[in-house]
Amino acid sequence: MTREYTRTQTLLANLPYALMLVLGAATIAWSFDLTPAALAGAAGYVAYGIAGAMWIMIFVCPYCAYYGSRGCPCGYGVLSALLVRPGEQECFARKFKRHIPVIVPLWLVPVGCAAAPLIREPAFDLAALAGAFVVNSFVILPWVSRGHSCSECPQRKGCPWMADAK
Repeated sequence: MTREYTRTQTLLANLPYALMLVLGAATIAWSFDLTPAALAGAAGYVAYGIAGAMWIMIFVCPYCAYYGSRGCPCGYGVLSALLVRPGEQECFARKFKRHIPVIVPLWLVPVGCAAAPLIREPAFDLAALAGAFVVNSFVILPWVSRGHSCSECPQRKGCPWMADAK
């Protein structure tokens, strides 16, 4: 039987991603001295993060075993069912590999934005913000996903994300 997640559990499962968007936007804005263009870039980053989540719901989730159910820890399965028809679960790994690269820039852009100013003139505040982004995005978020969401997934054996996990 598939476990069903409460709204509170779903909210908690989404916190690392939401925090990544907030920290990423703050890092981008801070990297460019909070200018209007920097704030627009930060807002664009958040919009891209939301669009990226929608992209996954539309192009990956229909092929997931959790499609249309509360068995999806992040709630994407239920939302996906409101947006698109189900796909064939056998296609999940292929769809995952094809569409996950769309959201990869979310992990790279803030780090790239912070790198140049930090190399030019190291600043504790920007370094701390970028460091918090890196810890959340490259350590906490994957740890939560692999240790919770992915570990309970019925498709984990064929999933490219879990292929190298023990």
